[in-house]
Amino acid sequence: MSPEEPIPAEFEALIFDCDGTLVDTMPAHYRAWREALDPVGIALSEERFYALAGVPTRDIVELLAREQAVTCDAAAVAHEKDARYLALEEQGVPIAAVVAVARRELGRRKLAVASGGKREVVVATLRAAGLADLFPVVITAEDVSRGKPAPDVFLVAAERLGVRPAACVVYEDADLGVEAGRAAGMAVVDVRPWTHGVGAST
Repeated sequence: MSPEEPIPAEFEALIFDCDGTLVDTMPAHYRAWREALDPVGIALSEERFYALAGVPTRDIVELLAREQAVTCDAAAVAHEKDARYLALEEQGVPIAAVVAVARRELGRRKLAVASGGKREVVVATLRAAGLADLFPVVITAEDVSRGKPAPDVFLVAAERLGVRPAACVVYEDADLGVEAGRAAGMAVVDVRPWTHGVGAST
């Protein structure tokens, strides 16, 4: 499915990940991660950072600390990471091809955002990018007990929209997010090829 291709009529709702899907925030997030993790002695390579995309912040801290045998206050480190991200002068720019789909479908289909980030961070990112008004439903890490690759954020989004999971299309940029969307029983569009000018696959 390319950005311009019509969406089949059986799909009633579109659910978008935020970071890396709607807004190119990943470089800013990685910078904030490094600034928060370096003082406590936790390493995070850029490759691992992208592999963990979609996992809630505190879960990432706990995972890395456990792997590297580092003792730290995971909640405090996660809070510091989010605070450093929010303090950045520029967090990212909208991803044109994906945003164009959301704007085109506004009023035609129900729209939502489902992210593994904290609500404060996700809402701030959407507002800064001028996208907040597109999405009446925003589901974040605070709304579920399990983050991606569990399907919970997408299932809660579908429930809030009043749409069956099978009638939803998920837009994602990360392997764990794609896995979560499929686990939810939804069609999934991997938007990564769109950012390189290539049609995306479902």
